[in-house]
Amino acid sequence: MSDRRFHRATDRVAHDSLRGMLEGVAFVSGDWMRVAAPLADLCAAPGGARDRQLQRGARFRVLEQRGAQVFGFDEADGYCGWLDAGALCPDHAVTHWVSAPATHRYRAADIKSPDDAALSFGARVIVLAVEGAFARTPHGYIPARHLRALGDWLDDPVAVARHFLGTPYLWGGNSRAGMDCSGLIQAARRACGLSCPPDSDLQAAMSGETVEPGQEVPGDLLFWKGHVAMVSAPGRIIHANAWHMAVVEEPLAEAEARIAAGGLPVTLRLRAD
Repeated sequence: MSDRRFHRATDRVAHDSLRGMLEGVAFVSGDWMRVAAPLADLCAAPGGARDRQLQRGARFRVLEQRGAQVFGFDEADGYCGWLDAGALCPDHAVTHWVSAPATHRYRAADIKSPDDAALSFGARVIVLAVEGAFARTPHGYIPARHLRALGDWLDDPVAVARHFLGTPYLWGGNSRAGMDCSGLIQAARRACGLSCPPDSDLQAAMSGETVEPGQEVPGDLLFWKGHVAMVSAPGRIIHANAWHMAVVEEPLAEAEARIAAGGLPVTLRLRAD
């Protein structure tokens, strides 16, 4: 595997799936754990640059620990990297996902109760019972209307993307606190039960139908080198971008002209499966 994002090995250890392909490393099966923090940065190196973020409840297979950092890969994408070991907890079941752009977890089933965690769209939790307007979890109470059972997906990626209008741009961000272009697209599609890899180059390789200019419909994806946007309406797109430093909805013609002025034309218009 030449792509480091999916290379399940360090200079010391490698996942069992790489047996016979590498030498000079110890092969391990690793241990599944769950992200316990509201968000955890998945980094290219210990304490290095953020590649992605993992939401609370994401499953992560730990292959190696060095000090306070662990190396492994997430279950959803197979994306490899380093996490703060303190962001993880033992593996456990999850039953629901956060379907609101953001929510709070409270100490009691009462809106006046102290809140002790902020959870973002897509976070996974285990619901033990519903008590009035709140869902009880092992660690506190979450407004029940902010949760859906796993498998109970939404049906409109554009509507999901619009939930994040105004969200600040953040490289590698995957939450209401900050998102990048591919994070927004992945969140919008996956919330509707649609497949979607994590980075824009991988999203451009998704199966689907190439669309001619002017024939785009809501939900289609437009790609530039290193950037992706979603068509939100005829002649309009929604995207997280560094020009506005936010998630915005704007005329497609304006965005195309601005980005082309920087030497980057649209490379693909995709109606993904």
